[in-house]
Amino acid sequence: MGESHERILIADDEENLVTLFKRILQKEGHEVQCASSGEEALDKLETEWFDLVITDLKMPGLDGLELLKKGKAVNPAMPFIMLTAFGTVHSAVEAMKEGAYDYLVKPLDTEELKVVVKKALEVHRLTREVERLRSQLELDLDFKQFVGQSKPMRAILRLVKIVAKSNATVLIQGESGTGKELIARAIHQHSPRHDYPFVAIDCASVPETLLESELFGHVRGAFTGAISNKRGLLEEAHGGTLLLDEIGETTPAFQVKLLRVLQESEIRPVGSTRNTKVNVRIIAATNKNLKQEVEKGAFRDDLFYRLSVVPVVVPPLRERREDIPPLVDHFIKKYCKQGNMETKRIALKALKLLMEHPWPGNVRELEHLIERAVVLSPGSDIEPEVLFPIRTAKPEEVSTPLQEATKRAAEFVERDRIMEALQKTRGKRSPAARLLGISRAALYKKLKRYDLVN
Repeated sequence: MGESHERILIADDEENLVTLFKRILQKEGHEVQCASSGEEALDKLETEWFDLVITDLKMPGLDGLELLKKGKAVNPAMPFIMLTAFGTVHSAVEAMKEGAYDYLVKPLDTEELKVVVKKALEVHRLTREVERLRSQLELDLDFKQFVGQSKPMRAILRLVKIVAKSNATVLIQGESGTGKELIARAIHQHSPRHDYPFVAIDCASVPETLLESELFGHVRGAFTGAISNKRGLLEEAHGGTLLLDEIGETTPAFQVKLLRVLQESEIRPVGSTRNTKVNVRIIAATNKNLKQEVEKGAFRDDLFYRLSVVPVVVPPLRERREDIPPLVDHFIKKYCKQGNMETKRIALKALKLLMEHPWPGNVRELEHLIERAVVLSPGSDIEPEVLFPIRTAKPEEVSTPLQEATKRAAEFVERDRIMEALQKTRGKRSPAARLLGISRAALYKKLKRYDLVN
């Protein structure tokens, strides 16, 4: 799990120097490949993954500076360390302006080499981590985030604590909005892999033609639009955990490829000829009954049994209503704190409405409703008309200016939530509807209402 998975390319026409570097860096735990010319190095960069390039500035043919420029076109984030003789330091400075991480002057001190390589790889790791975190919301991953004391939830928490210690594949099943990703994150956070990445992908929101590239990566030129090498999410999650959300939406053809990954623990980026070993714990999640999907022939039985080593079934909110009051309290405190407000309270009549609501969107629907109520409530108490303004109004009542303002604000929040969901799912309506906890038909009506239909 903790072994180095960082690959270094050394490009230099001095064979003895390359051999020395390779031996030193392999002892540091790195995987090292070598090239005796700039042309050979560029060929490797265009067809394989590397985390660092060490290249001599002066080589016959394609020199180090040109290799830097062309290599950055393939992978802009990849760091380069330039090797230069004492008399050509000015060339190394020019390389720094082109984006090189650092340069070393020959003859080299081996300890200095190890230090610079270590720092360059650390910067590369941090850069990738920042990019990953930008695309997903950071959550507090402690068990305290599991709000509720119902019997079903206590049973799930006991199971999570047990399975987190193992490396077993987990299948989390439950309706949309029940908190499947939160459970997956808790398993990762309390596992021996917690210092490594947790990466999640919604299989339903990625077109089938791109899903393989997203997970396995691709090399430049693999298909139209592949202008640079791209590391897949399976490799990004190396040492950690990958959540395959909505696994039930994948096609049988993709399921075959995923099964091979689980069996062989290796991937082949699209367009590449080289397999790469990966060490990743897989957690799958779905809002479908995969056993029924297997019986219908819509899901491969061999993949189902491979994924469901430990099944976790999350009950819908309507089957654990005793969790509603603590969840309401939790979300009120959360959004009051975010809005720098005094903590509000839920009125008893409002709480009664929440306890009676069917919650088709489960906990996600409840959270969005409370967030809206916190924003719209004028006083310290959250009243029923703020939660369900249409339901609580009497037919003969004439709307007051405050009620009209509340209605417009609620519509604004709802429209904003719909646009946010569509952005996350790249315009795909079915996944967006699942994120919002409503049916596709209901989403389409709202799209028409807010003039969001293309």
